Amino acid sequence: MSDTLTIETKQNTMRNVLMFAIPSLLGLFFFLAPLSIDGNFTFPLALMAKGVKSVLGEAILPTVTAIICFSALVTLVANVIKPAFVKNSELLTRLFVLSPVWVAIRVLGAVFTLLALHQIGPEFIWSGDTGGLVLHDLLPSLFVTFFFAGLLLPLLLNFGLLELLGTLLSKLMRPIFRLPGRAAIDCMSSWLGDGTVGVLLTSKQYEQKKYTAREAAVVATMFSPVGISFSLVVLTQVGLENYFVPFYLTICLSGVIAAMVIQYLPPLSYKADTYIDGSKPEQNDELVPEGQTTVGYGYQLAIARASKVKSLSSVAKEGLQSALDMMFGVLPVVMAVGTVGLVIAETTPLFTWLGAPFVPVLDLLNLPEATAAAETVMVGFTDMYVPSIIAASAIDSDLTKFVIAALSITQLIFMSETGAVILSSKIPVNIFELIAIFILRTLVTLPIIALCGHLIF
Repeated sequence: MSDTLTIETKQNTMRNVLMFAIPSLLGLFFFLAPLSIDGNFTFPLALMAKGVKSVLGEAILPTVTAIICFSALVTLVANVIKPAFVKNSELLTRLFVLSPVWVAIRVLGAVFTLLALHQIGPEFIWSGDTGGLVLHDLLPSLFVTFFFAGLLLPLLLNFGLLELLGTLLSKLMRPIFRLPGRAAIDCMSSWLGDGTVGVLLTSKQYEQKKYTAREAAVVATMFSPVGISFSLVVLTQVGLENYFVPFYLTICLSGVIAAMVIQYLPPLSYKADTYIDGSKPEQNDELVPEGQTTVGYGYQLAIARASKVKSLSSVAKEGLQSALDMMFGVLPVVMAVGTVGLVIAETTPLFTWLGAPFVPVLDLLNLPEATAAAETVMVGFTDMYVPSIIAASAIDSDLTKFVIAALSITQLIFMSETGAVILSSKIPVNIFELIAIFILRTLVTLPIIALCGHLIF
C-alpha cells in the first residue's frame, strides 16, 4: 500500500514539474526569445503575427472591419434590448454589457472604420493621416498580435512562471519600484516585446487580485512602451538606424528613471493599495520564509501553481476568451480614440499651441531647431509615429531627430494604441490621469534623453 502511494506521489510530482516547466519555457520562448530573421530583430510572437497577416493579405481589412462592426452591433443589442442569452452568459456579459460611454465609443469606432475602409464621408476622417492611418497601418497588426497574445498568455500566467520569477525578483522590484517581483515579467514582455501585451498581462493580473490598483496603474503606465522592434521602426523613420544600440539604451535609462520618480507623484501616488474588489493585501506573498532559499521557495510556489491546472482545455478556453476580449473590446476603442486624436492633430493648431511652452525648454537643452521640435512634443499623445514622421520631414538636425524619436517612445501613452488599450482594460486609470502621466513622463525623460543625445552626437 505504501509503495503504491509512493509511486503515485512521484508520478504526481513529476506531472507538476512538467506542467510547470514545459508551458513556462514555451511562454518565455513565444514572448521573449530574440530571433534574427534576414538581419532583422524580432520575436516568435511577432513573427507568427506577421505570418498570419501576410497569409490574410487583402482580406485582413474586411476581417478587422467585420469584427469592429459586429462588436458595435452586439454591444448595442446587449445594452438596449438586453436579450436573455446575453444576461445568462458570463462571457457575453463581460464582452458586451458596458456603460453608455463605452457603447458610444464602440459605435463611433465602427462608423469610422466603415468610412475609412470605403473612403466615404468627410475626408478628414478617412484620410491617410487620420482614420486611414489607424485602419490600414495599426489595426491589422494589433488584430493578429491580439489573437496570438490572447491565446498564449496563459503560458505565462497559469503554470507557475510568475510565482518563480516574482519570488526571485522581489528583492529588486520592491525597493526600487514598490512592485511585486512578478511585475518583472510584465516589464520584460513590454520592453522587449509589445506594450499592448504588457497592458493585457497587467490587466489580467489585476482582475485576478495579483496586483493592487496602484501596482496595476504603475506597471501599465511606466512599463508598457512599444517593443524593441517598433523602436527600430521609429528610429529608421528618422534615418538614424545605425544608432540603434545607444538609442535603445537611452530609452531604457530614461524609462527606468521615470518609473522610479513618477510613481511618487500624483495621480499614481493617489492610487489605493487595494485589490479590484476593495480588499487589502494581507501579506507579501513573495516573502521567503525563514530557513528557505529564494530559489527553493519560488520553485515550491511555481509547482503549487502548476498543480492547480487540472485541464489544458480549460487553459485553452481562457486563452481564447482573452483573445476575444481584446479583439471585440480594444480594436473599436483604438479606431475611435486614435482617429479623433489624429483629426485634432491634423486639422487644428492645438498641438502647436500645446508645444509652444516647450520651445524655451528645448532651447535650454541646447537642441537645434527647437521651434519645429516643440510641435512634436505633445502630438505624441495621439500616436507614437506622428512625431518621427514630422521630424523626418521638417527637421535636419540628427541630434534633434534622435531626441524626438526617443521621447516619442518613452512618453509611452499614445491614444491610437497603448492609451486606448489601458482605457478599455480594467486597470483603474482614466483619460485625465493618462494626460497627466504623459506630461510627467515628458518632463522627466526629456532632459535625460537630451543629455544622452549630446553625448552621442
